[in-house]
Amino acid sequence: MSAELSKFIDLPVVSDPRGNLCFVESNRHVPFPIERVYYLYDVPSGSIRAGHAHKALHQLLVPVSGSFDVRLHDGRLEQTVTLNRPNRGLHIGPMLWREIENFSSGSVCLVLASTHYEEADYIRDFDEFLTQARA
Repeated sequence: MSAELSKFIDLPVVSDPRGNLCFVESNRHVPFPIERVYYLYDVPSGSIRAGHAHKALHQLLVPVSGSFDVRLHDGRLEQTVTLNRPNRGLHIGPMLWREIENFSSGSVCLVLASTHYEEADYIRDFDEFLTQARA
């Protein structure tokens, strides 16, 4: 994965015979303040989530359970990465088109976001995104 499009962030794990514990702290493990948390689950087979870009928002996607692919596009380059480790997140910055697909059965995608929901921050049309990204 090129550093141009995104960055993997390995999260701290406390190992214990009773099970592992992974934690995330705002502005420490994640390079932005966490203002919103949500998760995707029970995604039907063949479905694609996201399909948009953000003008300013930063996100960390964490595969809490199972696996999924994240396809990223910066207006020039496209790359796909697979997330399948619950202690490794993918930091996605502004002006990257993202699509999340190939969800395994029982997968959960946790998203930590840098701002509250703001519809004005979304670019939902790919052609409009390309125009803005290439400007």
